Amino acid sequence: MSYELNSKLSKLVPYEPITETYKIRLDANESFINLNDEIKSEISDAISELDFNRYPDPYATDTVKAFADLFNISSDYVTAGNGSDELISIISSCFLEKGDKIVTLKPDFSMYAFYGSLYENDVLVYDKNEDLSVDIDELIGFVNENEAKAIVFSNPCNPTSVGIMKNDVKKLIKGTDALVILDEAYMDFWNQSILNEVQDYDNLIILKTSSKAVGMASVRLGFAVAGEKITKALRAAKSPYNCDTVSQKIGEIVLSKKDFLLDNLKCIIESRDYLYSEIIKLSEEYSTLGYVYPTVTNFVFVKSKNAKFIFDELLKCSIAIRYMGEYIRITAGSMEENKELLSSLKNILENIK
Repeated sequence: MSYELNSKLSKLVPYEPITETYKIRLDANESFINLNDEIKSEISDAISELDFNRYPDPYATDTVKAFADLFNISSDYVTAGNGSDELISIISSCFLEKGDKIVTLKPDFSMYAFYGSLYENDVLVYDKNEDLSVDIDELIGFVNENEAKAIVFSNPCNPTSVGIMKNDVKKLIKGTDALVILDEAYMDFWNQSILNEVQDYDNLIILKTSSKAVGMASVRLGFAVAGEKITKALRAAKSPYNCDTVSQKIGEIVLSKKDFLLDNLKCIIESRDYLYSEIIKLSEEYSTLGYVYPTVTNFVFVKSKNAKFIFDELLKCSIAIRYMGEYIRITAGSMEENKELLSSLKNILENIK
């Protein structure tokens, strides 16, 4: 006798990010700014005082408070998770039952559909417009006509870099009884957040990450913000000690550094704006680059028939970006990284017939 995996597991393929070493990494939408030595020292001192023989705080109380203070919201509405991925997993597995319909948008973050399928939700895909915009009235109709129990999407969108105005998002939330799971991972780079309005809706969960503007991609720490009823359910459904003590302490310290984080955010936005404007110039000079989408994130998204060639040639220059079929996604790096990327990209475009 031999054990056989069930059909949903036997078809799974592990997520495979770029793991090789490259001089410049612009593929994962991470912040290019590391913590300074002063904060690292404070973290080191704090970690040395932890009781490693004790379980973590199950509610990550101090970390949640630091997050809530940073965004000027009540900690009563916040649940900490082992990265946003864990929170998406909990929502898919616990707020939805087998066969419940969940709407995802295309293109959007692939893990929404992944977790929906893994937990045997009926995943319905709504295709965005050609310009990657979303017709909100049409989307509301799609959700309601299919009697979907939930809809999940990122705003601004990863990978498209395109955003939906907050009034349209609120129209969607009010226009359906479905649970709206709104991933604002990249909203720090834009001004259309509805985070401070979450208590006004009983069908809304907003997800936030520490991996982008906050610059803690190495620390798996995400947050779900929702009204009282949903927050109570989330805290009950998650595993008791889902955020380890070390991550909690690091998060508490870094999230409390408001001036440091604000300065970093300004630097990232300046880098994004520079990278975008320069890539626009290249697209005007070289039509072979393709179409550059407007961006309100920390990356630039390009549709190009030469996407694979550009990706491969940049790797030869020890520059990693994200290849996505007919698209490439380029994270804003330091000014030095951006300039080297742009120089290499220009050379590549000059050699495309």
